[in-house]
Amino acid sequence: MKKMTWMRGALALTVMLGASTALAADHLDGPAVKADASEDITDLFAFEDGADTVLILNVNPSATTSTMFSNTLQYVFHTTSQAKYGATATPLNIIATFDATQKISLWVGTTDYVTGTASATTGLTSASGNVKVFAGLVDDPFFFNLGGFHDAEADVEAATGLTTNAAGCPALNAATSAALIADITHNGHGTTAPVDYFAPVTGGYSGNVLSIVVSIKTSLLTSGGPILGVWGSTNTGS
Repeated sequence: MKKMTWMRGALALTVMLGASTALAADHLDGPAVKADASEDITDLFAFEDGADTVLILNVNPSATTSTMFSNTLQYVFHTTSQAKYGATATPLNIIATFDATQKISLWVGTTDYVTGTASATTGLTSASGNVKVFAGLVDDPFFFNLGGFHDAEADVEAATGLTTNAAGCPALNAATSAALIADITHNGHGTTAPVDYFAPVTGGYSGNVLSIVVSIKTSLLTSGGPILGVWGSTNTGS
């Protein structure tokens, strides 16, 4: 019987190797993912480190020391490489699974494999030496001033007499614009410093995520060319 795989969460980015770092963030997704935070992708990063490319997939926006990776999901870095935009892309998937003891199994296409406990900061290295992986609890890199965001919401809702431009967007006067900037950069409607909702002492969150960090020889990822596309997904099957 063919196994049906369902994608539960995803983030995507594209990076021209040798040029820049790419990142994406998306916290607290919809009801289907909120029901199991181990499916909730919060961040995706890709950057070069010498001859290696580092890929990072973070999940579970409220992880604690007792939080575990799911032993029923696949955590996947989907990559493609191409010589130029519009050219045929060459795919390569990096798939991580965990057992009940949090032992990781990581496949890099059909070219490399590593397994074991990857929670030590030194990580695990494959037999070839081309792949290294860490998987464990880290500080959430996302900063979000929730108090200031709510202040801005309140000021927009309270604003009166706003007109709209040709695109149908509100045309803010100078005073309202300045108030909104003060809101989102501070707390207390511009009176106090911003507070990170995802910091350990605020917002009821732990300030941590579970992170899968893969360092891989760039040459393994770029057989199709130097333009590397990366998107991450969590998948479950039945």
